Amino acid sequence: MPRSLARAACIDDLRDMARRRIPRFAFDLVDGGAESERNMRRNVEAFEEVELTPRYMVDVSQIDTRVTLFGRDYALPFGMAPIGMLNAFWPGADLTLARLCKRENIPYVASSAASTTLEKLAEAADGNGMFQLYVSGDDAVTEGLIARAEAAGYETMIVTADVPAAGKRDRDIRNQLAVPFRFTPEVIAQCALHPRWALTSLQHGTPNVANYADLLKSATSYADVQKTLITAGFSWDSLEKLRARWKGKLVVKGILHPDDARRCARIGCDGIVVSNHGGRQVAFGPPTAEALPAIAKAVAGEMTVIVDSGIRRGADLLRAKALGADFCLAGRALAFGVGAGGAAGADRAMEILKLELVRALGQLGVPQVGHVGREHLAQQPTDPLGALPSEAVNPPSGA
Repeated sequence: MPRSLARAACIDDLRDMARRRIPRFAFDLVDGGAESERNMRRNVEAFEEVELTPRYMVDVSQIDTRVTLFGRDYALPFGMAPIGMLNAFWPGADLTLARLCKRENIPYVASSAASTTLEKLAEAADGNGMFQLYVSGDDAVTEGLIARAEAAGYETMIVTADVPAAGKRDRDIRNQLAVPFRFTPEVIAQCALHPRWALTSLQHGTPNVANYADLLKSATSYADVQKTLITAGFSWDSLEKLRARWKGKLVVKGILHPDDARRCARIGCDGIVVSNHGGRQVAFGPPTAEALPAIAKAVAGEMTVIVDSGIRRGADLLRAKALGADFCLAGRALAFGVGAGGAAGADRAMEILKLELVRALGQLGVPQVGHVGREHLAQQPTDPLGALPSEAVNPPSGA
């Protein structure tokens, strides 16, 4: 491992390294958030603010980080969250992370907006893959992706519900982000200042949204891509149809309210992801660490609760468990590793998170990650929505 990567003490160090190695327009594609990015920052801060109370005189000489998710055993309580167009951040990032997840025996969630086809990612993840679906306004497009996911062997599908309208990302506007990339004088100048990224990108070819390549030949902007990927018409009826169509495990990603979680459970979904899309879509929503406790309480024992958005430390995985999550997804944390040093950087990011997780379990006095729970919280969370009538927040269908 290069000395520079070995000296990276935390994920933030890897982020700084990635920022120096990658042109601004490509770095901002992953690092940026919606509007002022307050929601993105609050995701990280809210986890940091969760205090856990250590208990001592406990034998922590043997630490067990294994968990079970949807009937499968994994080595760690987190997996790779879906990120679209990640090969624009660092060439080959999709396959690098899929293979890493297989080696480490954690789930890899392949984005339908990935730069690599879902079939290649399923092969690289080799049984550890899950597929994330954006529901298109064109039913034939959605059905085509589902059929391909089935044929590729994915057993779990995660449908993203939190993009009824495209988020406004100020950094992308300033960078004039376009799909396919336009080589403007500014872009050329940035590439010249980052020759390793530029040469590696030339070797891998221009990144695109591989699963929609034929449909997006006429696209001239990332907004055009989003129009193909998402629909404002995705509804509870749509979710019920997906539940009937998909025979494997079905998870809904983007849940921020307990009533929505309950309704997913009634429809027969196997799990939810408490998520605000990493702060990339809604600028005004709650951080996931604040939304999680009430949601976990609402569906306790009924379905699997996963959380993403803001995971930067191994201790964050314990905080999430204490707040009620069964599992976590981390996206930017591993992506920063790839950006900092390719495959070696991804390995370093994984090494950092694993080391922090093991040390945090020892410091907390809990030798098994599955035994971390609400009782370890220094302060019990409050439910700010608990006093509101359900119908006041989420009116019945047809109202």
